[in-house]
Amino acid sequence: MKILVVDDEQDVKVLFQQRFRKEIRKEELEFVFAFSGEEALKLMKAMEHEAVLILSDINMPGMSGLELLDTIKKNYVKPPPMVMMITAYGDDENRTMAKNLGADDFLTKPLDFSLLKDKLITLT
Repeated sequence: MKILVVDDEQDVKVLFQQRFRKEIRKEELEFVFAFSGEEALKLMKAMEHEAVLILSDINMPGMSGLELLDTIKKNYVKPPPMVMMITAYGDDENRTMAKNLGADDFLTKPLDFSLLKDKLITLT
């Protein structure tokens, strides 16, 4: 499964690579990283719908995760990628807005990687 992780914090890449090293080594999961909403859209265009799951931070400079979510859900309909929103803010307003825009799930930072692994296992 190819997963696009979108977060403006560069250290997220190393964190995911450490937490999922066994799955990456076994080629069960493949992670691609974008550090802005704009970069994510460019990668998605280049990948031509290869990403099955998108994990996106909500609060980023430039295009927010919610704006990215809206663009993805409007422009990538076949096949529609699953989008999980990640934020440091677990407030109801962000959660409601993300759900209204079509988010498939909502995760709060700091990420519970055990929970995320369980969610990914059910998708594969």
